[in-house]
Amino acid sequence: MTPESAIDLAREALLIATLIAAPVLVAGMVVGLIVGLLQALTQIQEQTVAFVPKLVAMVVALAFALPWILSRLLEYSETLIKNIPQTL
Repeated sequence: MTPESAIDLAREALLIATLIAAPVLVAGMVVGLIVGLLQALTQIQEQTVAFVPKLVAMVVALAFALPWILSRLLEYSETLIKNIPQTL
């Protein structure tokens, strides 16, 4: 395995990890922003108020994105396993 192929494998793994995490993180970020704005408007500065809606939104986003996430992971794993003879 050459250093270039190792770098390509690492870059692809980081790209897949970013794509897989994006839906859940974006949902948490959007809900956190909305809750933060509501807390600023109402002057309620309780930490637990922001935690529960973010958690619920992230679980819902994960439930909706799970089929897509699994297909991306399977596709990446199949490609990685098929390319083992060429990388060694």
